[in-house]
Amino acid sequence: MQTLLRVGDDVVPLPADALVHANLEAARLVEHAILRGEGQLARHGPLVVATGRHTGRSANDRFIVRDAQTDQTVWWGKSNRDMTPAHFAALKTDFLAALGRLNQLYVQDLFGGSQPEHRVRVRVITQLAWHSLFIRTMLVRPQPNELAGFAADYTIIDLPDFRADPARHGCRSETVIAVNFTERLILIGGTAYAGEMKKSVFGLLNYLLPEQGIMPMHCSANIGPDGDTAIFFGLSGTGKTTLSADASRTLIGDDEHGWSDTAVFNFEGGCYAKMIRLSADAEPEIFATTRRFGTVLENVVMDEVTRELDFDDNRLAENTRGAYPIDFIPNASARNMGPVPRNIVMLTADAFGVLPPIARLTPDQAMYHFLSGYTAKVAGTEIGVTEPEATFSTCFGAPFMPRHPSVYGNLLKQRIASGNVDCWLVNTGWTGGKYGVGNRMPIKVTRALLNAALDGSLNDAEFRTDPNFGFAVPVSVPGVDPAILDPRMTWTDPADYDATAARLVDLFNANFAPFADHVDAGVRAAAPRVRQREAEPA
Repeated sequence: MQTLLRVGDDVVPLPADALVHANLEAARLVEHAILRGEGQLARHGPLVVATGRHTGRSANDRFIVRDAQTDQTVWWGKSNRDMTPAHFAALKTDFLAALGRLNQLYVQDLFGGSQPEHRVRVRVITQLAWHSLFIRTMLVRPQPNELAGFAADYTIIDLPDFRADPARHGCRSETVIAVNFTERLILIGGTAYAGEMKKSVFGLLNYLLPEQGIMPMHCSANIGPDGDTAIFFGLSGTGKTTLSADASRTLIGDDEHGWSDTAVFNFEGGCYAKMIRLSADAEPEIFATTRRFGTVLENVVMDEVTRELDFDDNRLAENTRGAYPIDFIPNASARNMGPVPRNIVMLTADAFGVLPPIARLTPDQAMYHFLSGYTAKVAGTEIGVTEPEATFSTCFGAPFMPRHPSVYGNLLKQRIASGNVDCWLVNTGWTGGKYGVGNRMPIKVTRALLNAALDGSLNDAEFRTDPNFGFAVPVSVPGVDPAILDPRMTWTDPADYDATAARLVDLFNANFAPFADHVDAGVRAAAPRVRQREAEPA
């Protein structure tokens, strides 16, 4: 008897001997992955896998089908490339044909979103067992009674062995991530990097939730002992996961959240942390997950004999990753939810050494920096990067935001104003000079300043106005060397600081120009300006 698989409105015939493994739990998926040669167990229990040539997202290979539903609602451009319905139809035909040739495949029925009123039901069909384990780890796992009669709102198919044809499918290469909001179908092919599935669900929620007045966010979030929620925006490498995994606070989640009228809720049921140069001393909670059965480690180098892990070895990738259930963090929220936030923290790793370690933002300044989404690449992280290079990712997650940035920016500003939320910009980058000259901001300083911000005591400090960016910077904070609070004073050559600051101001203004017509005068006035330097004495 032939096996049939339902994919949305389509029914795919599978080989007579095909096995469809539905909603397997972690232990069985690990067994399958090892028996199929997809990965190996490390000494202390995690599954170690390699993703091949794709060790990160293929941002240039992601497409959204442009049709009557999306034509006027998607912000088309570099982050949101369009695909015609005809090209998607051809791609879908070939995907389903490839799916129909598999003798084994894996299905997971999961939720995107922890708040029941605002979640989406997602069916994920994968070629690889470890991909099924990954997405089961990362999304919200339904209770057994919720699986009965599960009807997916959207379906994701992930086939790493599929090779797209640019001429036939309207894509760029053999790798493709194609999103069809009308057909409620996402196709991922030609890459084994599992993060594509996770971010596809994020993009889906970023498209759907603003229509409900929900603010979707690329952020981590935690709750203090007094029930105060803090949100941490930040791009990769800024400390979003590290700073939210604070033993004194309850973790809501490390990457993707929604802000509704009643809660901050995690989109996911797991965490996806960077593993490169992971330290048991600096990040004990995250390090402990690498010694747990059920964790998936991507591209982490392992000794074949001892099965010991080497987190300092980047021969497979700089972007080594670990996926683990959120309850592997001892102080994680059981509900993946918390109250609406009292504080918003925007993290940046400023490799120019210009920004102070912390600054307080007005709502207009918060929207400006949210739309800017600034951090910096440093020499050695990518081929060709020899000097600090500014990176601006709108809303701290441009590749995942289908709608115009002003939609998310205005939602954020409204919620900040209505909730009387305190907003902070925190530089986890360099002090005492740019990268190569200065030093990385000490994590003890960052934590001390964050603690003061989150417990409310920093609001009582004396502040000065930064002459370039206009935000308020504390003059002194107990337990922190006052010199580090004024970045210009940490440079051996203040004139060099001024020149570097002027360059960064220009980069901010050039980046923000496309958004100027979409924001009000208050946000435009929050733009930085080059300081007026005093004339040297004759």
